[in-house]
Amino acid sequence: MRSKNNNKSGQDKEGRSERSGSRRGSSSSKRSSSTRGESSSRRESSSRKERSRERERKSAKTIVLESFSDSPDTVFTMRQIYRRLGIVDKKGRETVTDILKDLVRENKLLSVDSDKYMLNLRVNIITGRVDLANSKYAYIVSEETEEDVRVFREHLNYAMDGDLVKVEVLPTVRGGRAEGIVVEVLERTRTELVGIMELSKNFGFVVPDFKKLYFDVFVGESGLNGAQAGDKVLVKIVEWPKTHGKNPTGEVVRVFGPAGEHEAEIHSIMAEFGLPFEFPETVEEEAESISDKITEAEIGKRRDFRDVTTFTIDPADAKDFDDALSIQKLENGNWEIGVHIADVTHYVTPKSILEKEAFHRATSVYLVDRTIPMLPERLSNGLCSLRPHEEKLTFSAVFELDDNGKLYDSWFGRTVIYSDRRFAYEEAQERIETGEGDFAEEINILNNIAKKLKDKRFKNGAISFETTEVKFKLDENGKPLYIYVKERKDAHKLIEEFMLLANKKVAEYVYNLGKGKRRPTMVYRTHGSPDPEKLSTFSLFARKFGYKVDPDGDISEELNNLTEEIEGKPEQSVLQNLAIRTMAKAKYSTEPEGHFGLAFDHYSHFTSPIRRYPDMMAHRLLQHYLDGGKSEDKEEYEERCRHSSEMEKRAADAERASIKYKQVEFMKDTIGNQYKGIVSGVTEWGIFVEIEENKCEGMVRLSDLNDDYYELDANNYRIIGRQSKRIISFGDEVLVEVKSANLNDRTIDLELTETLKQH
Repeated sequence: MRSKNNNKSGQDKEGRSERSGSRRGSSSSKRSSSTRGESSSRRESSSRKERSRERERKSAKTIVLESFSDSPDTVFTMRQIYRRLGIVDKKGRETVTDILKDLVRENKLLSVDSDKYMLNLRVNIITGRVDLANSKYAYIVSEETEEDVRVFREHLNYAMDGDLVKVEVLPTVRGGRAEGIVVEVLERTRTELVGIMELSKNFGFVVPDFKKLYFDVFVGESGLNGAQAGDKVLVKIVEWPKTHGKNPTGEVVRVFGPAGEHEAEIHSIMAEFGLPFEFPETVEEEAESISDKITEAEIGKRRDFRDVTTFTIDPADAKDFDDALSIQKLENGNWEIGVHIADVTHYVTPKSILEKEAFHRATSVYLVDRTIPMLPERLSNGLCSLRPHEEKLTFSAVFELDDNGKLYDSWFGRTVIYSDRRFAYEEAQERIETGEGDFAEEINILNNIAKKLKDKRFKNGAISFETTEVKFKLDENGKPLYIYVKERKDAHKLIEEFMLLANKKVAEYVYNLGKGKRRPTMVYRTHGSPDPEKLSTFSLFARKFGYKVDPDGDISEELNNLTEEIEGKPEQSVLQNLAIRTMAKAKYSTEPEGHFGLAFDHYSHFTSPIRRYPDMMAHRLLQHYLDGGKSEDKEEYEERCRHSSEMEKRAADAERASIKYKQVEFMKDTIGNQYKGIVSGVTEWGIFVEIEENKCEGMVRLSDLNDDYYELDANNYRIIGRQSKRIISFGDEVLVEVKSANLNDRTIDLELTETLKQH
């Protein structure tokens, strides 16, 4: 039940009044020496009294601590403590309360609740990050412990997901899970939350969208900022409670509008993940001040490709074109193919305002209806975009290849190009399929070579998984009209292969410049091998579907064989997603650890500097080494890699949230409809079902299964009826009916109608 107490404390007077001794004026210099002596005497007397009080306080502390030592395993309430110490007056109680707080801060006592204390038998303080499991407890993930430490809500000290905290690890019963108490929040990842405003007469509460959060935020009348009941708002927490059981106090800083409206919801998702709404004025001004003129002097420093056939291939609705391909036949019969990338670092210089903003954002974010760019439009859609029929400055990787995709030579450096044509993927695909249209010959030559490159990748052990990408057709008000799965055809794969080639060869070039520890610093894109234990579990699960995956065999070959077998089958999406979870997550690093999924020993990101900061770093480092520079500071670049990886994850989470919201909005109009689906997850609360037709996922709650009482068999990814022994397993094909769709929770409730096929 939500507390409605206004816990806003009175003004803190500590440090507010200016001490008279610090004020200086002409009169102070005219005081007599006797006055100064009297003042000094008073100060000495005051100091003696303070020392005396401190001695008394230390003595009292000892007495209080000894009262706990008599019963080391006992938790005492305040009333019991007063009784044990014989305290009956108000002043004595206040003194004891202060002493208890001091002893807690010194880790000699543990505060079990707001008015309960016990002796701290073994002090074990660790530092870690909060991972909120649900609204009841969190886990503290720390490098100082092998096992995550569980902390229940009442001991979290208002720490939130991702916060860096100091935790007192409590003594545990043998074999029990480690538990703890947050004693200090060292670093808050955020002080702003998104939620729905609930209003009373003179105050309100913001109920956070993040369902794992365990408190609402109290907002006084003066902090409402015009918010109405039911509005989506962004609230800034301005005061944290000093005791458990009260609510943080906040002020509304943005009102997005009524919950459920398109703009309100998308803006709230942006705020929820800390995404920027606009560029600072200084950033826009610096972008606008950059000249769009390309001088002859600048062209003279570059390799000139303006007379070579060049074009871009991008999505039909793309506005920023950061890569182009050029092709020309050499006298020896081979092909010179240029991968030309927008030369962003020519315009965005180190220590500039634009550079700082690009690093801060680290990536562009693609929500269902908009792009939140890393760079201002002046750069992303203008100066740096490789628009057709315009001269553009580029950074290029140029390759000599034969018709079989054999590589003979590579060249890297700054260039100038002129794009002859801007193709949408659909237009390029038409030329591949028909062989007709402008530049059809060049596109087909590139496509044939790309296929040879792809075949070699898979022969070397690349994984062929392709994740499902959901897209929406929206009306003018942002309402989803229909959902479709983005289809990847040869035109997409053509571009992908040449981007992969450029990224790989740039990484190899820098890596091979040095030896051992003397290898120059570079920003790599790394991807570790699958976790053996997870792979073994996945192998057992795949066997239930009739597929063999040998965890001790050639993992790449095993997974690729599986991909071929499951293609087009209902369980394809489920098995691919499970297989992907066995693998490590890709990240940015200065360590050349290789990329398992692509089967590359060295791999970087070089081809998208308009939308990815790591690509800008790769451009700078490559040019520095081409100029003969020494290795750059590895620690500095590693820190930038960590930041880029974190921001990439945040962007992906925001994109998923916007997709989920639109899926729920779409399903609101389908209540009562029946769909075929596949069981995509099982929990103690219910089973998740992914609808085959539109890839929307909803839950069938166990409480809604009326034919029996079902229990979770987590080890076998299934639920079992207690009486009937009916089994519903991960991967089963089912028929479900849409029961409800909740926009606030972004959840879809389904009702199980029939089991169509079991595994």
